[in-house]
Amino acid sequence: MYHSVTYGEKNTWDDWHLIPTSRPLFNPPGVKTSYLDIPGANGIIDLTESLTGYPVYENRTGSQEYIVSNGYKPWDVIYSEIMNYLHGQRMKAVLEDDKAFYYEGRFSVNQWKSDKNWSLITIDYDVYPYKKELNSSVEDWLWDPFDFETGIINDFKSVEVETSVTVTVIGRQEYISPTITIDSDDGSGMDVVFESETYHMNDGINLNPNIVLKPGENNFTFTGSGTFSIDYRGGSL
Repeated sequence: MYHSVTYGEKNTWDDWHLIPTSRPLFNPPGVKTSYLDIPGANGIIDLTESLTGYPVYENRTGSQEYIVSNGYKPWDVIYSEIMNYLHGQRMKAVLEDDKAFYYEGRFSVNQWKSDKNWSLITIDYDVYPYKKELNSSVEDWLWDPFDFETGIINDFKSVEVETSVTVTVIGRQEYISPTITIDSDDGSGMDVVFESETYHMNDGINLNPNIVLKPGENNFTFTGSGTFSIDYRGGSL
């Protein structure tokens, strides 16, 4: 195992023979905090979760350093290849050590150092705070990157409804509204019960900001006749 990273379609070892100086990772995101200091009172008021009810985060930022192995390609060729492909570009990145998730954001080449023995290249990143599941709940499942200890299978593509169906979506850490697609037999849409509230959804794509999936079990009951799909891609820290 080379502890490689796949940036977009390029793998650091397979395509460039880069060796990380330490195991690659993405730094933890900073917490977006908000405090109110009241003169004459003890302590402060923490308003960090006042709008959402849960913490929200800054982007992950940092860098990853690699040794450029000798004897593969001339250093100037590798340098130009990496610069042309990656510098300033927005793309997804997948760690070899964590294949079930991707990070998405902007990458750039920070610097290149060379001496008589080897060269070093540093790649900076500014990515979304949550790593996202490779598969959404409406995509074909990939077993190769699936982790049988921590993996979650949510499969909700074209689920049939005759009168009423209840399904449970297992949410990861990120709070997010899923996209729900309805295809009713008579064109009237379907009713959906989520957390004791009933919402009517028309045929086609629906995105309701009141339906937010939380970590753990999220139960939906669909009433009508036809099919529905719940498009959900979990995010984890």
